[in-house]
Amino acid sequence: MATIAGVQPGIENIDMAVGRRKRMAAVVCAGFCSFLVLYAPQPLLPMLADSFRVSVAAISLVITVSTLAVAATAPLAGILADRWGCKRIIVPAAFLLAVPTLLAATSAGLGTLLFWRFWQGIFTPGIFVVTVAYINDEWEEGVGAAMAAYVTGTVLGGFCGRTLSALVAAHSSWHGAFVLLAAITLAGGLMIRAWLPHGRRSTRRARFSLRPTVGHLRNSHLLATYIVGFCLLFSLLGTFTYVNFYLAAPPFRLSTSALGLLYVVYLVGAAITPGAGRWIDRLGHRFTLATALTGAIAGILLTLVRSLPVVMVGLALVCTGGFVAQSAASSYIGVVAREARAAAVGLYVLFYYVGGSFGAGIPGHFWNFGGWPLCVTLIAAVQVLTISVTMLFWKPGPVHAAVEIAPPMGD
Repeated sequence: MATIAGVQPGIENIDMAVGRRKRMAAVVCAGFCSFLVLYAPQPLLPMLADSFRVSVAAISLVITVSTLAVAATAPLAGILADRWGCKRIIVPAAFLLAVPTLLAATSAGLGTLLFWRFWQGIFTPGIFVVTVAYINDEWEEGVGAAMAAYVTGTVLGGFCGRTLSALVAAHSSWHGAFVLLAAITLAGGLMIRAWLPHGRRSTRRARFSLRPTVGHLRNSHLLATYIVGFCLLFSLLGTFTYVNFYLAAPPFRLSTSALGLLYVVYLVGAAITPGAGRWIDRLGHRFTLATALTGAIAGILLTLVRSLPVVMVGLALVCTGGFVAQSAASSYIGVVAREARAAAVGLYVLFYYVGGSFGAGIPGHFWNFGGWPLCVTLIAAVQVLTISVTMLFWKPGPVHAAVEIAPPMGD
């Protein structure tokens, strides 16, 4: 009996360890799927502009419509998750995301492609916003490790989406790129369904109320953070959308596949960003963000040097600075939002992606008048504004009270 009693706890421990690994793998997979398709067309934009015979400003709508849809549905995703449970939102959203991704491959004109890109944006928050809430709700310990795993998934998803779409489009067609992305998303949905357990809060029925949202908007520290989020994605999307046109033109003349490989700089940012937590602990949120964006401003200015290695260094600085600043902003939400944190995150995502929509669209008009140098001027000015808002309106808070809130990194 002693042997049996000793064996049984051992088996239970193994089962628990396997369950934890599956749950962690599901979180990584959710992060990956969240950003696999959202920005995948960025390196394809010059090719798509030629295919549809439209201007740079017009083809930028391929990015803008998706980010606007994300902004519109992000708060609703958080509310539905609080009401119905996280897994009941994450899994259907992953499967539904595969549908417009596949149908985008059938587009014969820009209008049709924009329609399906809009629906991609509608379903995306159901994965990434709700996965963040799931981690904060369900991990009793090791939240930081779970968030790090999730962020790794988002960065890998963003990188693979851009790189794979560029490689497939260069050797086949852009239609084939969307087919491949749809297949990967569907496979990811199946893995999430199999590995992600229902959370302890899955049966809770929260009363629908907009009162917490209104309260967050009255909080000056949170409102300043939402403005910071707006500016951060404006800068990142403005940079990584229009740099493709800059590098596809003389003197660089990069091919579509080469443009896809540009996003290796995201991996540099992903490697450095995990250390941002230590910087925040030591230096505070404001100083960390200001330092990170100062580096990003230096990086965007370096892209004006007509040397590809120098441009790559500049883009790595922009990416790293943006990711570190994003970590500072998202963790600051945990300091100043004392209740209804899912709603606070949903509002942040709303402002973040509205900023991304403007960042994907407005620089196109600057491009028409002054090309890449005028785009750089605009982006640098927005980054200076971000630093100013932070220094004026953020107040130091008790860092130990901060909740680990993962930034939507795959941008």
